[in-house]
Amino acid sequence: MKWSDFSKLVKLRLTFLVVFSASISFLIGSKVNGDINWFNWGKLIVGGFLVTAAANCFNEIIEKDLDRLMKRTMDRPIPAGRMTTGQALVFGLTMGVCGTYLLGSLNLVTGYLSVFSILLYAFAYTPLKRKSPIAVFVGAIPGALPPLIGYVAAHEKIDDIALILFGIQFIWQFPHFWAIAWVLDDDYKLAGFRLLPSGKRNLKSAIVTFIFTLILVPVSLLPTFYHFGGYYVGGVSLLFSLIFLYLAFMLLRTLQIGSAKKLMYGSFIYLPVVQLMFLFDFIGKGK
Repeated sequence: MKWSDFSKLVKLRLTFLVVFSASISFLIGSKVNGDINWFNWGKLIVGGFLVTAAANCFNEIIEKDLDRLMKRTMDRPIPAGRMTTGQALVFGLTMGVCGTYLLGSLNLVTGYLSVFSILLYAFAYTPLKRKSPIAVFVGAIPGALPPLIGYVAAHEKIDDIALILFGIQFIWQFPHFWAIAWVLDDDYKLAGFRLLPSGKRNLKSAIVTFIFTLILVPVSLLPTFYHFGGYYVGGVSLLFSLIFLYLAFMLLRTLQIGSAKKLMYGSFIYLPVVQLMFLFDFIGKGK
């Protein structure tokens, strides 16, 4: 199998973003404990990569016929005929089992959460995409689990910090998903996907997107509010949240694909910046 096919099968860029989020949260959880176990950090990265890759693999197996209908996915290895569903299933199961074993070896809660993430993403979110925009809400749960999994892998307890990390990424999912859905709506419709809040590129979808981006502003300040982060992380989070909100407002004002693209690119920048600031500020306070 070519590297390019493997990359498309596991959605490599998405997988790296997920692993990055989990690894940052692991470091935060490690600082709560007082030290960082770099060996376990490596196990989290490898295990997280394998589990996420497996979930994406199962997603592509289930959607193989639909992927043939969309321009952006028709060249994936399964719909393009370069890989059989049987081969992909072997890859997915192998990666899923190995990844779950690695994460479960850190602690059982991490292992259980990883299994839950795979099941929810592949077998709940994936089929719902053609039925209702509620799929975005369901998909936001496994989409927000990586920072929770990363934190629990180091700290083993779902405490306030873990919930804040989960909450920030959970709310972020909505403008992120809907910006992508706005840009790709024509392609999605070819496969019958209904992901925009109203099912269409219209004012209602833009209003809902703006509201969730607005909610993200106070949510991003929770680390400072609960004194887990200082004014530095609060200031940076507020600044980037307001920029993100402005991009959502521009979509609301123009209803144009170009504005949705800017919001989409902004979402890719926003999350790692906020998470990294939380980490650096947390370390700086000597928690």
